[in-house]
Amino acid sequence: MQQPIIEMHGIVKRYYIGKPNELEILHGIDLTVHQGEFVAIVGESGSGKSTLMNIIGVLDKPTEGSYVLDGVDVSKAKDSALSDIRNRKIGFVFQTFNLIGRTSAQKNVELPLLYARVPARQRAKRAKELLEQVGMSERATHEPNELSGGQKQRVAIARALANEPALLLADEPTGALDSATSRTVMDIFHDLHRQGMTIVLITHSQQLAEECQRILTLQDGRIIGERKGAGRHA
Repeated sequence: MQQPIIEMHGIVKRYYIGKPNELEILHGIDLTVHQGEFVAIVGESGSGKSTLMNIIGVLDKPTEGSYVLDGVDVSKAKDSALSDIRNRKIGFVFQTFNLIGRTSAQKNVELPLLYARVPARQRAKRAKELLEQVGMSERATHEPNELSGGQKQRVAIARALANEPALLLADEPTGALDSATSRTVMDIFHDLHRQGMTIVLITHSQQLAEECQRILTLQDGRIIGERKGAGRHA
């Protein structure tokens, strides 16, 4: 078995701590994802998916528990280090694309490389290669408002890959897309997985989850089940 990319033990998340309305959303999550795995986390609204996604993505810290991401104990990292860890270790793909308006696809993909202080020529070369990988070379100069939803998501995937992250974290990546476009996006994920990328897919769709290697079911802030997926059939 490959090295774990995600190692979570006893992850608890509470809000309004010490107040009468204190609320515990996650109740001791244990989660291990190994390098090269394609894992789905499924659950209904209110199950704690978003809270768990924010902790996996180092967008929020757990109240209790330990989290080691690609060998780095992020539960003990200082706030000043977390943004750097996010930028280097994780590629995010969101339902809402989160592209920068009035900025070309090429420049959107270059953005994480800019934050990582990669020289301009290397940034441009890497972005060009990634847009080609997701079939968006011909749209490199187009701005988000000139792209369809599926095209925006492909640019977002290219941007997520810019810094060669250890983990691709996809939160409802097909939620705003029709079925044909969703298929294109999922096929890109399967291609990346075949190339060795570790992917965690957060979704409410059992159909999409079924394509993954492993499916974890979250309910009321607990992982209540784990099973193998059927995988992608050509």
